[in-house]
Amino acid sequence: MMHMTFYWGKTVTILVDSWRADSWISYLLSLIALLLASAFYQFLEDRRVRFKLLSKSNPSSLEIPLLAGRAGGRYAARIFTAVLFGVNSAIGYLLMLAVMSFNGGVFLAVVIGLTLGYYAFRSGAEEDLIALDKSCACS
Repeated sequence: MMHMTFYWGKTVTILVDSWRADSWISYLLSLIALLLASAFYQFLEDRRVRFKLLSKSNPSSLEIPLLAGRAGGRYAARIFTAVLFGVNSAIGYLLMLAVMSFNGGVFLAVVIGLTLGYYAFRSGAEEDLIALDKSCACS
């Protein structure tokens, strides 16, 4: 039976039936994986926004090896930004579904991972520029 209130314990099913933690080792590894996925979410969001700002600032001089020197560089940059947005959205929704396991440790691991990822990747000097690109209420 699925929990509908927060609970604390090492027995949890995360996202799929095959991802079950029933020992302290598997629970700890699951929490570490969720923490890293949350930090990776923030890293991808930072890369997406930086790439978008870079491609808009000077479209003739994109410094991206795969896109440099091509006539459709601007179109390719838009496609790449859209793909990054899709991947980042998918990770964000999967993290939300993991939190919906209602396990307190899972919740804390995701929140701490988002916090550490934000601190490491998105709290730099260009925060004002990044704040202008709020494409989703979840970031």
